[in-house]
Amino acid sequence: MDKVRIDKWLWAARFFKTRGLAIEATKAGKVSLNGCKPKPSKVVVIGDKLKITQAHRKIEITVLEITDKRSSAESAQRLFYVDVEILNQKSPPANMALVGYRAKGTGRPTKRDRRKISQLTFDT
Repeated sequence: MDKVRIDKWLWAARFFKTRGLAIEATKAGKVSLNGCKPKPSKVVVIGDKLKITQAHRKIEITVLEITDKRSSAESAQRLFYVDVEILNQKSPPANMALVGYRAKGTGRPTKRDRRKISQLTFDT
């Protein structure tokens, strides 16, 4: 296989869970192919440079292999080489605490906590 559509390749390389999400990201301009904004039907060949922007990271890769079949994560890693990866680890905004935001890992709110949350959100 010499070439494949960019949406199929992104799905096969496990950057997106479904092909529909890959198509949406490509249409929204979240994917760049060799410095240009491609359509989902644009073909990817070996050696192409991709920049992918996701909610949790920005990644620049070089295509090493071409496939349109989705397989295991280990085999998907062989499809590309990561040039640059920038993780986007954001902390929650300060105003989230006012609407009952709970830190991860603190468990479910107790009955008392739920009362306090509802007083904060429904009091006028």
